[in-house]
Amino acid sequence: MKDLALTEIDFEKASIDVKISTFAKITANLRAVPTLRQQIRQKINPHTVDLIKVLNEFLNDAKKNLPKGFTELAVIVDSLEKIVPVIQEDKRTNHDHIFIDRSEQLKALNCHIIYTAPISMIYSHRAVDLREFYDGNLEVLPMIMVQNPDGSKYEPGFNKIKELIVKRVEQLAPNLSLETDIFDSEETLNQLCIISGGHVRNLLLLIQSAFDYTDDLPIPINAIRRSITKARDTYRQTVDDHQWIRLAEVAFSREVPNDDNYRSLMFNRCILEYCYYDDEGKMQRWYDVHPLIKGTPEFKKAVESINQKEV
Repeated sequence: MKDLALTEIDFEKASIDVKISTFAKITANLRAVPTLRQQIRQKINPHTVDLIKVLNEFLNDAKKNLPKGFTELAVIVDSLEKIVPVIQEDKRTNHDHIFIDRSEQLKALNCHIIYTAPISMIYSHRAVDLREFYDGNLEVLPMIMVQNPDGSKYEPGFNKIKELIVKRVEQLAPNLSLETDIFDSEETLNQLCIISGGHVRNLLLLIQSAFDYTDDLPIPINAIRRSITKARDTYRQTVDDHQWIRLAEVAFSREVPNDDNYRSLMFNRCILEYCYYDDEGKMQRWYDVHPLIKGTPEFKKAVESINQKEV
């Protein structure tokens, strides 16, 4: 750790503030210099068993000092779903090495723990292995459903999106109305909800980007439209030429074939997953193309091509 922090420090004598700042520096170094990741693996691998032992001692101590009324500790390891799949020298992916080869180590921490994982791996031939190694505890978090499969508005989903935005702003502006004070109209808010596809991160990024085109509240419709245009260009560049027709097929069928080409589109969030409970109480899953992509000329051309074939 001292080597990776690029500084000399006595961890035994250092205050908690110094320790935290040092770990923050390690994190910054890892982001700025990717080659350090290989160094940290080489340094830690020989000590993995000892490291897990020490971490569990730390966790056990933390559980003894939980706030009054709490008896369990949960750890969420986030952002692992963003790890881009890379084929290694042994023809297996880095996802295999992380979630399959290291499964025993990932489960070794003495607390409730949740790891996020790439959705393309959950819908792959490794899904059975994952279910076995992690005791069947695989959950797919769908998007917030803002539209029904037939394209009509799904009111409960809209209300959740609005609730989410309210929780983001109420601490700073508890008395402002979404429809008149935060956005210039209900139409602007509705357009934002639809175009986000119910993807929370996309929703917040669209709002954040809109502030690049306005200096004050309420956010006007033109600022939202320019934010949408910018995001749409990013998604358009993500799709390969041969994938447009596949996206159009998903938009028609609301289904995703079990194929690597479609898994990559799900990994890139070009295809979004939704679910609902039918009248018999059974969960129904369905898929759709991200609304940002539906506005691109390439997608419209692919849809037109399918329509002509059907005629």
